[in-house]
Amino acid sequence: MKLDASIAAVVTGGASGLGEAVVRRLAAAGVKVTIFDMNAERGQQVAWDVDGLFCQVDVQSDESVDQGFSAAREAHGQERILVNCAGISKGAKTAGRDRATGVIKAFPSADFDRVIQINLVGSFRCLSRSAAGMLSLEPLAHGERGVIVNTASVAAQDGQVGQSAYSASKAGVVGMTLPIARDLAGEGVRINCILPGLFATPMMAGLPDTVQQSLAASVPFPHRLGLPEEYADLATFLITNSYMNGESVRLDGAIRLAPR
Repeated sequence: MKLDASIAAVVTGGASGLGEAVVRRLAAAGVKVTIFDMNAERGQQVAWDVDGLFCQVDVQSDESVDQGFSAAREAHGQERILVNCAGISKGAKTAGRDRATGVIKAFPSADFDRVIQINLVGSFRCLSRSAAGMLSLEPLAHGERGVIVNTASVAAQDGQVGQSAYSASKAGVVGMTLPIARDLAGEGVRINCILPGLFATPMMAGLPDTVQQSLAASVPFPHRLGLPEEYADLATFLITNSYMNGESVRLDGAIRLAPR
């Protein structure tokens, strides 16, 4: 797919981090971009910077997602690109002892469910609605109508201690990529998935410098955290290369996460 002003895109989680990098990359190519995010202040600022549109969208809600797509399509027309970057992380052991009291506790099922609802179900909620809209479009070259990029994590394959919910949610994103590609192949809609490793995102920036340095040093090569712009590079490749379909690609400097 060629990126230009005739193309509209929606990026979930586009107010910061990996999503923001994609928003800026697509907008620089002339694409009309809509940001879905819960952070209204930051989302509106990024949208202003790129002459795009911001919609405050909760990916856990059918109504909120439907309203977001309605506003995006009214402003820019039916999107041909969806990039799903919205997600959260909630770390806790499946069961363990409170260090202070020694009380044994199980990981609350409500917390597990929230991670699944946002990272996995939220991704599907957005992509299924976007794909339905793409099917209404006339095909471009090679019969292509649209393309979807999902964001998983290397934790989908080698999750660490305390990542049961996060790893399950991201493994689900990887697992649904190929069957969705097969579902949509006859209609000319592609889908791929990126599994980022350790990236310099706002979530990472909240950790102490010593922890960030240690994590960066653990990457085989290069010995640093990934840059959001590098994620945007790969997302752009997956969007523009029409032969890429049904793939899940690690972007991680060859790291394989240790148990801790």
